[in-house]
Amino acid sequence: MADFDPTTHPHRRFNPLTNEFILVSPHRAKRPWQGQTESLQSTDLPEYDPACYLCPGNTRSGGLVNEKFEHTYAFENDFAAVLPAPAPIAPIAPHPLLATEPVHGGCDVLVFHPRHDLTLSRLTLPDIERVINEWIAIYTKRSQQEGIKYVQIFENKGAMMGCSNPHPHGQVWSLSVIPTLPARELASLERYAESTTETTSEAPKGSQGRSCMLCEYAHVEIGFGTDQGRVVVKNEHWVGVVPWWATWPFEILLLPYKRHISAISDLRGEEKQAFADALSQITIRYDNLFSCLFAYSMGIHQRPTLSGDDVAHLHLHFSPPLLRSASVRKFLVGYELMAEAQRDLTPEQAASRLRALSGEHFLG
Repeated sequence: MADFDPTTHPHRRFNPLTNEFILVSPHRAKRPWQGQTESLQSTDLPEYDPACYLCPGNTRSGGLVNEKFEHTYAFENDFAAVLPAPAPIAPIAPHPLLATEPVHGGCDVLVFHPRHDLTLSRLTLPDIERVINEWIAIYTKRSQQEGIKYVQIFENKGAMMGCSNPHPHGQVWSLSVIPTLPARELASLERYAESTTETTSEAPKGSQGRSCMLCEYAHVEIGFGTDQGRVVVKNEHWVGVVPWWATWPFEILLLPYKRHISAISDLRGEEKQAFADALSQITIRYDNLFSCLFAYSMGIHQRPTLSGDDVAHLHLHFSPPLLRSASVRKFLVGYELMAEAQRDLTPEQAASRLRALSGEHFLG
């Protein structure tokens, strides 16, 4: 019997955040592709588009006019997924399997920059810091509103991720419930804090001196070094890794490692600067991987609100679909939908490719 080789032999890995397994099938990366290919998003965009509903001074699709902003610009979504309180009372369920739970809240749009042709990967570090500060401002404001239990910050980049406008922007949805995935992560972090007493000596502790899964995980990954293992980028305060349990081909988990930080509102000045640097390094490498405007969904998971439980450890998920080239993506279908997540190259292989890329954007 041959010795186990993780770059060749199928195996499963455990995701302690979601309490799920993922099937890794690295040999499948060699199969020929005759399936769907994606059309590439143009990199030749104008600095200002008179038809764009996010450019300064333009009229949005809902009829309101944008300010002539010079940096970031936030406004309430004209077509919000959730509506302000009070929510109507739910009808009596005709059967326990058919229950309804009302939800209320608000949705904000954050435009990262007035220029239509830029993305996070091409913003200056001061401009990215402005985005971070606006995330903090919206998180702070929304989490203090009555009835709000969770504030979800995210960005969809690229048409294949459902982004309807290339102008650099993200969204913030604030809800009267804690959504499914963050709730699952928070439950896993709580279980770990309650059940684990021994961690590496370098890893900081969580709230009340308890063990923190993500503090520990960050230091485990750093221990492998930045020239091997799964680390893609690392600076004085943040580390970005293709996690051991990654589902998407070039998925990245970005998190602070110097101390336990529960939410972006807890970041200090130098930590925000390092955060901007890490966001820049990651998004530049994404674009450089296939010399395209690399598509992804990014989300920030953290303490649900300002007054929430500090068991949370601030982290960002980058979930990009591209697999082999700028036009071939990974589809979550079949086995992935009906059984469990599956990937075709190991996280170590993905990290090695991302790590080797230039830190200078291919467009200059």
